[in-house]
Amino acid sequence: MDAHAYPVTRTEAEWRQKLTPEQFRIMREHGTEQPGSCALLHETRQGSFSCAGCDTALFQSTLKFESGTGWPSFNDPVPGSVETTTDRSFGMVRTEVHCATCGSHLGHVFPDGPPPTGLRYCINGVALNFTPID
Repeated sequence: MDAHAYPVTRTEAEWRQKLTPEQFRIMREHGTEQPGSCALLHETRQGSFSCAGCDTALFQSTLKFESGTGWPSFNDPVPGSVETTTDRSFGMVRTEVHCATCGSHLGHVFPDGPPPTGLRYCINGVALNFTPID
């Protein structure tokens, strides 16, 4: 993780205790889950998606769409909930998305989404918790 100070911080041991091994690999070590492997990819109920690391609300189900990529995709995050950095790994330049509250890696954002934003927030499902609206 970078040196930025986040409102929610934990030691590596605390993160390992809170997160599953897969969540730790993705959220704290900038990994990526296998496409199509997360149940949240097919979640269609109304509700809210929050950070699995700190419970910050990140995305609303009304802005989720099927991108065909194998990862949950959204048009726009909850205002102020995510931050971005430049990711130059794997010989390419992408825009990484991370939680503004705890700094956990969530996925990437691409400029090939549908209107109204034209953005596709491609998010690792294991980095999210879903809370349906009753």
